[in-house]
Amino acid sequence: MTPRPQPRKPSDEASKKGKRKPELTGRVPEPSRQKQPRPPKQPKQPKRPPEDGHSTSPVSPADRARLLDGTHHDPHGVLGAHVVREGIAFRALRPYARSVTVVAKDLRAELRDDGEGFFSGVLPLREVPEDYRLHITYGDTELEIHDAYRFLPAVGEFDLHLIGEGRHEQLWQALGSCPMVHEGATGTRFTVWAPNALGVRVVGSFNFWDGTGFPMRSLGGSGVWELFVPSVGEGELYKYEITRPDGTKTLRADPLARRTETPPANSSVVHESHHEWRDEQWLVRRAEVPVHQAPFSVYEVHLASWRPGLTYRQLAEQLPAYVADLGFTHVELMPVAEHPFGGSWGYQVTGFYAPTARLGTPDDFKYLVDALHRAGIGVLMDWVPAHFPRDDWALAEFDGRTLYEHEDPNRAAHPDWGTLEFDYGRKEVRNFLVANATYWCEEFHIDGLRVDAVASMLYLDYSREDGEWTPNVHGGRENLDAVAFLQEMNATVYRRAPGVVTIAEESTAWDGVTRATHHQGPGGFGGLGFGLKWNMGWMHDSLDYVSKEPVHRKFHHNEMTFSMVYAYSENYVLPISHDEVVHGKRSLVSKMPGDWWQQRANHRAYLGFMWAHPGKQLLFMGQEFAQGAEWAERHGPDWWLLDPAYGAEADHRGVRDLVRDLNTVYRGEPSLWQRDTDPGGFAWVEGDAAEDNVFAFLRYADEETDEAPLLAVSNFSPVVRHAYRLGVPGTYTAWHEVLNTDSARYGGGDVTSPDPVKTEPVASHGRPASLRLTLPPLATVWLRPA
Repeated sequence: MTPRPQPRKPSDEASKKGKRKPELTGRVPEPSRQKQPRPPKQPKQPKRPPEDGHSTSPVSPADRARLLDGTHHDPHGVLGAHVVREGIAFRALRPYARSVTVVAKDLRAELRDDGEGFFSGVLPLREVPEDYRLHITYGDTELEIHDAYRFLPAVGEFDLHLIGEGRHEQLWQALGSCPMVHEGATGTRFTVWAPNALGVRVVGSFNFWDGTGFPMRSLGGSGVWELFVPSVGEGELYKYEITRPDGTKTLRADPLARRTETPPANSSVVHESHHEWRDEQWLVRRAEVPVHQAPFSVYEVHLASWRPGLTYRQLAEQLPAYVADLGFTHVELMPVAEHPFGGSWGYQVTGFYAPTARLGTPDDFKYLVDALHRAGIGVLMDWVPAHFPRDDWALAEFDGRTLYEHEDPNRAAHPDWGTLEFDYGRKEVRNFLVANATYWCEEFHIDGLRVDAVASMLYLDYSREDGEWTPNVHGGRENLDAVAFLQEMNATVYRRAPGVVTIAEESTAWDGVTRATHHQGPGGFGGLGFGLKWNMGWMHDSLDYVSKEPVHRKFHHNEMTFSMVYAYSENYVLPISHDEVVHGKRSLVSKMPGDWWQQRANHRAYLGFMWAHPGKQLLFMGQEFAQGAEWAERHGPDWWLLDPAYGAEADHRGVRDLVRDLNTVYRGEPSLWQRDTDPGGFAWVEGDAAEDNVFAFLRYADEETDEAPLLAVSNFSPVVRHAYRLGVPGTYTAWHEVLNTDSARYGGGDVTSPDPVKTEPVASHGRPASLRLTLPPLATVWLRPA
């Protein structure tokens, strides 16, 4: 091993691709073209006979050529110590070394210099000395280290068996870099799956990015290459130098690296976790009640821009307190896995097993998750198994041929984002992704995975024209491999991580997204096995309705009621996500018609309707205080709107106060969440008042809980409606307001009813009793029995 250089290698350029607007990626300068200065190469000494009388056993010309060319599949069979007729042969490949000496307890023997970095010698020994070392001289520098080629493989046969079958559920423990003590030596095991490679060498900061002396061995027919490198530990940078089938070479980041350099640099980093978790109580409690029967309101966050410039640990000091104060039960983090271009928001992943280094180390991210859990906040994470970018230092044609992507170019190329789609039919690729899902849940205690772009995975003709896709074996458009992958992923996550939920961003009417995998539906498929699904239909319809001027809303009334036709076909989340407040779509409050007062009133009424509607809630950051500008990842939310020195601060603070109260009342009212997936938990009171722009419905809790129902009434017209009669159950004598979005403290006109409203024995809306209510303009009112 050569001495460590003082300067770091120059950073590589990362690719520049956005989520929706892919850009072409140029080739990236590889570290091998930017090598650190090496120790000066010493002039070769004339070969001389061994001074101590021992014979030599040089590397054969064929092995020498393959080792120097990086195409040897079994370097351990040549290098290291081997029994020969005369004794024990020692062979080493140490480029730029002046001398190599074998050192053991009572032994010190210099090997012969065979040229080109090879050293050899045969010692008259009966067995290989235990724990022998190599004393290496480089110019004025001397090192004494274990011989990397004296060790047995540091990955087990059972691991290789599971990898071969594509069902290693903790794949990250078998592949990647792993600091460890192996056969009494401290170092790092490097393992990588590259079945098409002619040879693989590990290069890094510990060998001046020259892998000549660090060839890896191929472990049978597994496609796995392995090398245990003594004295290499945490923090070292590395990549794999892969010789492709055509003889060319490529430098690749580790697909299972658990830590990376900060982009645009892209080397992998040897990592070992030292975080001590303190969230035991949270993990036990989270599995007590199924998610679809529990309160579940989500604050969606882009960590890099929530408070720009904050690290994971600094975020841990602010984000948990903020979210807890607003009463959200969970945060959803936009993709955390490493990605080269920040403008992709994390949706073009290159480091599937590494949290982005932009905000800190993996342990720093664990610290943030831990802090959120201890504040009573669950952590969901966006996960992107649908595609990956084409960067030539990452997964694309990883070992010289299609490997992670499909071999059919039409199946491999994603038509929308300029990326590549995974080959879900290849068992090792499916294993890579399934294990990745469990990795985030087990290693980082993530409470849920929101799976991005599920629709693009499920359909072979997604964004493709006729002739650009091939039907499946049944002649259909369904991607059967993707279906099987999603079913396996969901089943594995739910089995291994109790209390974790998976959520599908699926924009079509695929049957059974949240149905159990073993329950076959009318289409002939088992369910995909997700716990929840984003209700994209509700989102588009409701936003279209509220964006209309009130005078026109009567023509779009069904857009607010249609969701109840299919509300119980899946377990739904109602999302107002980042996708709805970027790229010219305007922020939520800016979608609303009218002047500033009316926009805020519409905004508040819409949130009140959303929180009362069956399904869970998700709101993107900045919308909780009615930010007027679209979100941009460069600067994040406009926090200055909440500065008391700003003249309209009260307007924005009022909306935030409403969100806090919505969550507070919501969490205390089982009727609003206990039966979200049960048709018996909802009943229309008034769903046809199109001329009035009024909607009214009842929400019910479980019958055995004896909880009272909640009446939600929304008036999306800009006029006060007096003595508005609504039918209610005759069981209760009076009702009182528990929330009114027109309250003055929220910035409304304060058309409220502070006193209980008595039930009248007048039948209405098919019920034996009724209330006469004063409905404030552009407002939602919640009432429950007094």
